[in-house]
Amino acid sequence: QVQLVESGGGSVQAGGSLRLSCATSGVTSDTPSMGWFRQAPGKEREGVAAIYTKDGQTYYTDSVKGRFTISLDNAKNTMYLQMNSLKPEDTGLYICAVLVTLSSWFPGARPDPWGTWGKGTQVTVSS
Repeated sequence: QVQLVESGGGSVQAGGSLRLSCATSGVTSDTPSMGWFRQAPGKEREGVAAIYTKDGQTYYTDSVKGRFTISLDNAKNTMYLQMNSLKPEDTGLYICAVLVTLSSWFPGARPDPWGTWGKGTQVTVSS
């Protein structure tokens, strides 16, 4: 059974940085993808960043390209999201996820019925 526990959220001023961590258990080498969703108040949950474990390719939603970096430390069973140049619109609950359906990371996609999600860590960016 896959378990995901996020940490590293907090409050920061615009322009600042945070690094989120997702401690994983039960994730195998067959897992197709891992990444982060963001849930902002009044908005739909959106896929922010993902990594496809088979070939290491990454996906970033347009609004975070060049500012966020996703990475894996397999020795520590931990996934990270380095967030730089944070903006107030980055505010939200950041949720770690393991997905089978790769297209579920994309805007407007249906939630992956075989996915697993953590409980999230709150990020608040003030102007």
